Amino acid sequence: MIAKALTVFKIPELRRKIFLTIALLGVYRMGFWIPLPFIDQQVLQESLQNMQTNQGIGQIMQVVALFSASNIGNSTIFGLGIMPYISASIIFQLLGSVVPRLQELQKEGESGRKKINEWTRRSTVVICLFQSYFWIRALSGGVLGGGGGLILDGYDTFAWHMVGTITMTAGTIFLMWIGEQIDAYGIGNGISLLIMAGILARMPQAGAELLQPAFEEGVGLGTDSGIEKLLLLSLIFVAVVFWVIMITQGQRRIPIQSAKHVRGRRVHGGQRQSLPLRVNQAGVMPIIFASSLLMIPMFLFQQLNQYFNSSAWGTLADAFGSGGRGFVYNVSYVGLIYFFCYFWTAITFNPRDMASNLKDYGSFVPGYRPGERTAAFLEQVMVRITYVGAAFLALVAIIPTIIATAMGIPFLIASFYGGTGLLIVVSVALDFVQKIDSHLVMRNYPGLLEGES
Repeated sequence: MIAKALTVFKIPELRRKIFLTIALLGVYRMGFWIPLPFIDQQVLQESLQNMQTNQGIGQIMQVVALFSASNIGNSTIFGLGIMPYISASIIFQLLGSVVPRLQELQKEGESGRKKINEWTRRSTVVICLFQSYFWIRALSGGVLGGGGGLILDGYDTFAWHMVGTITMTAGTIFLMWIGEQIDAYGIGNGISLLIMAGILARMPQAGAELLQPAFEEGVGLGTDSGIEKLLLLSLIFVAVVFWVIMITQGQRRIPIQSAKHVRGRRVHGGQRQSLPLRVNQAGVMPIIFASSLLMIPMFLFQQLNQYFNSSAWGTLADAFGSGGRGFVYNVSYVGLIYFFCYFWTAITFNPRDMASNLKDYGSFVPGYRPGERTAAFLEQVMVRITYVGAAFLALVAIIPTIIATAMGIPFLIASFYGGTGLLIVVSVALDFVQKIDSHLVMRNYPGLLEGES
């Protein structure tokens, strides 16, 4: 394996792509910590510490930071991260299934894709302007607590608010440009690598929190930081990662038979192939949608409880709060994941188009007539495997809650054992390795994922 890894750096073009990707990710990490100049950083840090006790705002900030590769809690130039671009991309992908003009562009190939990307970039700028201005105004009003605003005296004016808005918008546009440069001249998906880098950057903090009791109390048997607990967590982590990889790569292969046709004296066609359908067709989108939607009632009920101080609102706040570990929260979480799995699969997977393409290429599924019968069969198969994929996503989503509750460890540490973060890291890492493999195979080198001959 080490010899295969060293082979990667023997290819000049591939070596340049990897080093360029690492350099651009390094630029992202440097800008991650550059704060806005007119924010009172001392008061901000105190407010962030107080925010940890507020599960509503605290969890919202953690989810936003996880999905967007951002550091919005510290109000940096990359505070919005890449989330506005992701939001714009999702909006256009959803509109592509209902707006005829976008459907026509999607069928035009490369030219249509460039036009949609141009509209996505413009929409990203608009979303950034609204989100950054709202955040600056929220800091001015002391949204994080602490009894006052977080902007330095003399800078709490409309002009400086616009400076902060433009700065954060430019930061997101710069991140979008970095992602596109990685796509064009680096290796891997640029936007996904930015998100993965943001998630992995939190691992040292989680590891420090996990090992801190061991340094303070020792690692004797039976203690809160006992060695058996650390070993068990390590085994669980390896098992969950292995399981996530297996399900992420899992496919249902539909047998496809090409029709035979005679040209001259030769018979062509008749080959037997397979049509792969992914078990987890929706990817991480259902978890992102479900967790984002559940932030609304959690935050709303907690705010109503603070204003009215009613036992009813307090009960609802506790049901959806407690760091997202309540029974009602988890049941709602699983239900929404199933709903969005089928919803997203229905948008991205069209059995009629697939059956029509098979018919145009002279291929068919054995035992089913081309056309409507094939489309009905493919839809039936996709409904069944989507149920399995949704169950997998639901279990991965609540694994951090189970581990945190059963083993009494901080939720930040448990989040690396499941949830969206682990899915994103595994998916992006697999895609990154596969693209390296494609470069190696083109030059007659063995791939990193190939077994020993």
